[in-house]
Amino acid sequence: MTGQTFTPQVPAKPSIDGLEEKWVRVWEEEGTYRFDRTRPRADVYSIDTPPPTVSGSLHVGHVFSYTHTDAVARYQRMRGRAVFYPMGWDDNGLPTERRVQNHFGVRCEPSLPYDPGFEPPAKPDAKRQVPISRRNFIELCERLTEVDERAFEEMWRRVGLSVDWDHLYTTIGATARAASQRAFLRNLARGEAYLSEAPTLWDVTFRTAVAQAELEDRDEPGAFHRLRFRSADRPVYIETTRPELLPACVALVAHPDDVRYRELFGTTVRTPLFDVEVPVLAHRLADPEKGSGIVMVCTFGDLTDVTWWRELDLPTRAVLGRDGRFAAEPPPGVAAGPYAELAGKTVFSAKERVVELLRASGDLDGEPRKLVRPVKFYEKGSRPLEIVTTRQWYVRNGGRDAERRERLLARGRELKWHPAYMRARYENWVEGLNGDWLISRQRFFGVPIPVWYPLDGDGEPRYDAPIVPAEAELPVDPSSDAPPGYNEDQRDKPGGFTGDPDVMDTWATSSLTPQIAGGWERDPDLFGRVYPFDLRPQAHDIIRTWLFSTVVRADAEHGGLPWSDTALSGWILDPDRKKMSKSKGNVVTPIALLEEYGSDAVRYWAASGRPGTDTAFDTGQIKVGRRLAIKILNASKFVLGFGEDDAAATEPLDRAMLAALARVVDEATRAYDDYDYTRALERTERFFWEFCDDYLELVKDRAYGTGPAAASARSALRSALAVLLRLFAPVLPFVTAEVWSWWQEGSVHRAPWPEAAELGDAGDADVLAVTGAALREVRRAKSAARASMRADVARAVVRGASAGRVARGDLAAAGRIAELLLEDGPAELAVEVELAAG
Repeated sequence: MTGQTFTPQVPAKPSIDGLEEKWVRVWEEEGTYRFDRTRPRADVYSIDTPPPTVSGSLHVGHVFSYTHTDAVARYQRMRGRAVFYPMGWDDNGLPTERRVQNHFGVRCEPSLPYDPGFEPPAKPDAKRQVPISRRNFIELCERLTEVDERAFEEMWRRVGLSVDWDHLYTTIGATARAASQRAFLRNLARGEAYLSEAPTLWDVTFRTAVAQAELEDRDEPGAFHRLRFRSADRPVYIETTRPELLPACVALVAHPDDVRYRELFGTTVRTPLFDVEVPVLAHRLADPEKGSGIVMVCTFGDLTDVTWWRELDLPTRAVLGRDGRFAAEPPPGVAAGPYAELAGKTVFSAKERVVELLRASGDLDGEPRKLVRPVKFYEKGSRPLEIVTTRQWYVRNGGRDAERRERLLARGRELKWHPAYMRARYENWVEGLNGDWLISRQRFFGVPIPVWYPLDGDGEPRYDAPIVPAEAELPVDPSSDAPPGYNEDQRDKPGGFTGDPDVMDTWATSSLTPQIAGGWERDPDLFGRVYPFDLRPQAHDIIRTWLFSTVVRADAEHGGLPWSDTALSGWILDPDRKKMSKSKGNVVTPIALLEEYGSDAVRYWAASGRPGTDTAFDTGQIKVGRRLAIKILNASKFVLGFGEDDAAATEPLDRAMLAALARVVDEATRAYDDYDYTRALERTERFFWEFCDDYLELVKDRAYGTGPAAASARSALRSALAVLLRLFAPVLPFVTAEVWSWWQEGSVHRAPWPEAAELGDAGDADVLAVTGAALREVRRAKSAARASMRADVARAVVRGASAGRVARGDLAAAGRIAELLLEDGPAELAVEVELAAG
């Protein structure tokens, strides 16, 4: 038993209601979870906490995964580690912009001047958004995120997260902006960041570039159109789902071994409608089994077009603008007459018109053949991506560098994965990279790219000579700050400068959360105590984005991993087994659940979800958690009601119970060390119910008595309670804190994690199992006879190979048995019961 120093103060009617408000206040006042930064790195356990996106409200999926991390943090704290457990808010980027647009009924128009007195409409209309300057827009973003962040913090405190709120950060705050810009400048200085004008995946709704890691395939209806091209000798038929891109056609491509087209390689054909001469070329990526086996290459219809364009050194005939509409003027080599039919049209309208024209010209062979095929979307977008040529910033990530890719794969093998099989997802992603990391975005509320460009005498930017700030000047905003050696009145004038208008991808900042939270270059003492971190907890679906990008930045800057371990959480599924997400409208917000069932109950449900495994939302499991929390209160009151006794546990049943509990301690400890909080909870809970249903019933008569046997029972009861509360504490922090305060000084969450050795000499754990089984058989006999559990038993015979291990006196007292016989017999335990007359 630990630390008992005062008389228990047990409430007359314990209740789990109101525990959250009470203990959140106590923990804050007492600094229970404050990080001790005087401890050396060897004594520190640091967590790279995921910063949730601040774009509305948290949902049960957040509570699910963050509870997993919190259980680990609480366990490590009880193991004597100084736990560095910060919290961050991911408040920059597109989700925040969209929320601000809809909430205030505004949209950003960077060409507008700043209005210092602007206030959003009193009745916002999301469909008729008011255009405002970038600075006004950013001010509204900051206003709304501040409100959201206060609500998030209140929710996390209610859930019971044991974070140190003194180490709160935001990904748009000055600290994060400086760290993000510093890392970029160092990437640039080492040649890892570069500017390139190239075909780019583009979202026409948000008008921003999209990185490979942000893509998702969605099945969309379409059709194959069989088009006739003309050669000198014969017609050539191709099949395409994008006939509207005919004016962008630059070649036809077939596989070099395809005998149907071998004689055409090196010749030219003419396109239908536009009559443009294009070459017929060979390339291994052409699939002879697909369609007619020969493919129209356009600039650009898909990523394979980009590959052919690059490897075959083809010209560019761009037709789509950044707004997703056809350009007003035709590309080079395309006649203006036919193209005028498409100018200014959307992709959908242009496709309809091209098909009409092809029918009229006789170049459409048959009717389009309908199909459903995967189409690439921005993960947050609603319209298919296009490919347009833009100038963007990239960071090398192994997509085009085999040596770097192998090094990043090696980092993945160094990292300890929980569960281990998740490493395959990382490796599959790295091995499948086809380009470097595109980090620039054409958005507004984000970390600015810290670069300016000198303007030549004609006012044209010199992109090959970027101007960068000194690190001491960070953070900077090139749209409002002048570069070194210039003043503001030279902005956008010949001989002056212009600022890079883009911001960084949100992952370019989130990939630096260990550096931001750990005080990189800002607080060297703190950084030396917490970095590299011990744990990165996160969802499995962002291995390709957050986890991988963090490894990329740490490898480049520090030459190693940013953490030693990663623990992956699964998704929360709705009753139809679909992932919960705001975009699907199937999320459940947690506040009503927390109010109805209590935080411990919701945390119990969360901790029942195994690492890396998708889990269905289940109020039934939450109800089980509430019953468990209530039982802990009531059972603890019952145990403490026997009074205290420091005598040793000497009776066989008491020693057996403590021996069984010692096994649980060892199993739970091993489980937590392997980040398997679910197994630790399951094993602890199973023993607790056995403790309540069997041991308490068997021992209570003796515990009320006097003498050494009674003292043994009372001592064992309190020892077990002290251990059980600590085993439950990582998952059920409120009820365990409450019970601990009734009879112990200090916080259970600062108490040492239990060890098997503190439970005394090992007894025979089977004594409890056998005696408990015998008691259940006696109860079953009484139930079958429709007798009260307090009915007297005249005679009972316990027969079986293990009958000799039954604690005779305790079983007789609990079963109200007048005559109890123990007999050897078959392996299976059997009990014969003869109820007393009357």
